[in-house]
Amino acid sequence: MSPADPTTPDPSRSDPAVDLPLVALNDTTLRDGEQAPGVAFRPDEKVSLALALDGCGVAEIEAGTPAMGGDEVAAIRAIAGLGLKARVIAWCRMTEADLKTAAATGVTAVNLSIPMSELQLSAKLGIGRDEALARIRRLVPMARDMGLEVAVGGEDASRADPDHLVRVAEAAQASGAFRLRIADTVGILDPVSTAALVGRITAATDLAIEFHGHDDLGLATANSLAAVRAGARHLSVTVGGLGERAGNAPLEEVAVALPRLGLGRTAVDPKTLMGLAHAVAHAAGRVVPPGKAIVGRDVFTHESGIHVAALLDRPETYQGLDPETLGRKHRIVVGKHSGSKAIAHMLDSLGYQAEPDIIPVLVGLVRHRAVADKAPIASEEFERLIGEALDFLDPDRTHAHVH
Repeated sequence: MSPADPTTPDPSRSDPAVDLPLVALNDTTLRDGEQAPGVAFRPDEKVSLALALDGCGVAEIEAGTPAMGGDEVAAIRAIAGLGLKARVIAWCRMTEADLKTAAATGVTAVNLSIPMSELQLSAKLGIGRDEALARIRRLVPMARDMGLEVAVGGEDASRADPDHLVRVAEAAQASGAFRLRIADTVGILDPVSTAALVGRITAATDLAIEFHGHDDLGLATANSLAAVRAGARHLSVTVGGLGERAGNAPLEEVAVALPRLGLGRTAVDPKTLMGLAHAVAHAAGRVVPPGKAIVGRDVFTHESGIHVAALLDRPETYQGLDPETLGRKHRIVVGKHSGSKAIAHMLDSLGYQAEPDIIPVLVGLVRHRAVADKAPIASEEFERLIGEALDFLDPDRTHAHVH
């Protein structure tokens, strides 16, 4: 199967994304995301997050690992019973015991995972490639007989022999699986090697390919996009990139970057992403970093004087992504790097009509205070600095400069 040739969106068209290939996002926040150190979702939190993920528009929700038993099984069963639009999938090892436990949760699909690399096959299972293929041929039909859709998870595929991956894809498809996951389990790929690996598999099979990227080198999003360029039509993501070690490809980055770069479209509503990110962070006992791409507080905040001056005139001058796409707006703050236009904008936003001579005085006061506080100037502090500027310009406090 040859990969589709991605095109650059035509800005003259009302919705250029409609002609882009559909990419299904499999959110594994509730499974792989929960493997982040110290993260433990309660069953009610899992249900609440599953509802939020479904409302966001993800195609699949990997709800958990049934083999953990107890609360995990109860949570998966509750999510499976919600009647979500998203497919609810359970993660299992390629074993009969895991499969039977998953079937009892009421899910309609399972991800049956098995190592792909010689290293993991030997170290974890004590088997070779032939036995791995034999297990796929035995367990996938067994799951299908239980009425389950089956995705085969290729753990550590990035360190596997590509020829073996092709044989796995062939065995999975012949056995009734609907998809093969190519997992960069330890995060060693770059976009070039990702495209080469995924392209090799998609050229050899008609089986749907999913890419599952880890962020150990900070490349999970880039690798996921490269996988789509190479023909993958399913991507594994987590909200905020939550996950073991350095985490996974962030849902919000992938969902926004795909159409913005003309690579693909998803059913995800961008305006839900910030609320979703904060809901997951709260349940995980974490915070959303201010500078986090797409969902961070400061990603549309501007302080630099040169940038602000241009932005106030033409927003696209320093805008690679329209904040309105995400239901957000630009925010201008004043600080060390602010210039006269930013100061004048701040005065105007607070309802002051300023004489020009107060502007340079305020610029100096703002810069001094910002260095001392190591933070932007809050509106209350800015109004106090206006008073200082007036004292400097008019010791008698006639306040003729600002009113």
